[in-house]
Amino acid sequence: MSLSVTARAATFAQVVKRVFALAAPYFRSEEKWRARTMLLGIVALNLFYVYVAVLGNQWYGRFYDALQNKDSVVFWREVGVFGWIAFFNIAVQVLKFYVTQLLQLRWRTWMTRDYLSRWMADRTFYHLELARYANNEGQTPDNPDQRIQEDMQMFTDYTMTLSMGLLNAVVTLVSFVGILWGLSGSFAFSMGGSSYQIAGAMVWLAVAYCVVGTAITHFIGRPLIGTNFRQQRFEADFRHHLVRVREYSEAIALDKGEKVEHGQLDLRFGSVLRNYLVLIKQQKNLITFTSFFGQAAVIFPFLVAAPRFFSGAIQLGQLMQISSAFGKVQDSLSWFVDNYDRVAVWRATTDRLTSFDDAMRAHAAQSQALERDGTAPALQTGDLTVALPNGTSLLAGAALAVQPGDSVLLQGPSGSGKSTLFRTFAGIWPFARGHVKVPEGAVFMPQRPYVPDGTLRNALTYPNPAENYSDAELRQALADALLPNLVSRLDDSDAWSQKLSGGEQQRLSIARVLLKKPSWLFADEITSALDAEAEGVLYKRLSDRVKAAGGAMVSIAHRAAVGDFHNQRWTLVPQAEGAPAGGARYRLETAAT
Repeated sequence: MSLSVTARAATFAQVVKRVFALAAPYFRSEEKWRARTMLLGIVALNLFYVYVAVLGNQWYGRFYDALQNKDSVVFWREVGVFGWIAFFNIAVQVLKFYVTQLLQLRWRTWMTRDYLSRWMADRTFYHLELARYANNEGQTPDNPDQRIQEDMQMFTDYTMTLSMGLLNAVVTLVSFVGILWGLSGSFAFSMGGSSYQIAGAMVWLAVAYCVVGTAITHFIGRPLIGTNFRQQRFEADFRHHLVRVREYSEAIALDKGEKVEHGQLDLRFGSVLRNYLVLIKQQKNLITFTSFFGQAAVIFPFLVAAPRFFSGAIQLGQLMQISSAFGKVQDSLSWFVDNYDRVAVWRATTDRLTSFDDAMRAHAAQSQALERDGTAPALQTGDLTVALPNGTSLLAGAALAVQPGDSVLLQGPSGSGKSTLFRTFAGIWPFARGHVKVPEGAVFMPQRPYVPDGTLRNALTYPNPAENYSDAELRQALADALLPNLVSRLDDSDAWSQKLSGGEQQRLSIARVLLKKPSWLFADEITSALDAEAEGVLYKRLSDRVKAAGGAMVSIAHRAAVGDFHNQRWTLVPQAEGAPAGGARYRLETAAT
């Protein structure tokens, strides 16, 4: 039993620590004085709300006594008093709601911007995705989009409402327990020939009633925490696959993959439904008990106090005060019972945000095994080892060099690590070690470029601001990239990744490079979707631009014709079974073209 209690206490302490770790940065941020002032204001409003409730309890006694005594003067006076009590009650509730919502909004805004800045910094968003797919145990956070958009909103909302609700419950308990103690009288009973009296009997009955209710509620509702956590994950997985179907709609349609994708969506939605049915059953059990608990609490104080009323020991006003005070004390002590389902959702949300925060902090703290210099005059590597996320070594101990004026074609079997080597040159691949020196301002072109929605002007200049270029420069770049049909559409807004073909997207990416005029260019199969004639024209233009700038070009391509624009060839060759070279799968052979 002691171990179980200790474990629960440790779990509670961990939850409090996690919540504090998530909440504290905002109240220590540059907005701390505004945030703390608003928080203190909310606390003050909660205290005033409880004070108004105490006034209301006292009003019950006077009002119902006036009814019992048929005292019309006191009755109408108390009606007027009730108007003021109701006015302050409404005013406090409205003001408390407004300030609370405003604080939640500002808190969520700050947290969202903080998480976004850390997620987007130092390519954390990319590395966490790599780690997630490499980790078979699922220890890396899934669906960061949901955690930033939905979980953050739920965390700020639930933290404010639950913490202020708990504060209100504690203050209400302190305020009304004395009232109930004074009104409830003593409970007399005999045992073993002796007589006993228990002062404040109604208080002890309220405590016993709520302790039993809380214990039963925790026993019934404890599984809700894990079920809510899984529900959020299943919902996010389902939504994520819906987005993927939309993004790859053309490819799925051409492959006639509708049935397969429908099956995948059904599979994910099935997980959502199955878990939700479990959630419904658990919530049904919890609601059944809490509803019974709440209804019984309505009549319970009347049953206990009725004998004193009928004996004439107390008047109707005191009976109603007892009922009101008992209700307030019972509500305060039952806060956990009434909010258990919300606490379960809040706990699951806190766990998801904490794991996401921990993953980003771990990424920021980890040391990079690869030493990279982005200001060198040429490309040079030393003792370079490149591996897959699962630890398999692709290339080991590579010493490579590219001088200004060179043009290198990198080739090798599919899956040999050509693109991975490029990612290493770019400094975004975390599973590499050694030394890499890359010229400043080098541009890396992926096989599948990112084309943002919006105006064509912004898509063409991405990621640079469109204001950096004149319309004449933009039109010339499109014409040079063999996209004359788009020259007149610079200010058209559209989903360009859906409207442009794969070849047009690659040509748009080449137009970007022609705008940037880099001296060093790394190109990863940037013409794979183009015909041979267009490929030759565009490669010549890129090669001429790089040479004119006094730089070099390194390309990945499978077509032999691309070799005409390069004077060196690097080939990734599979190692023979049992070969040395650090256990790497491939070795790099260099030759002149």
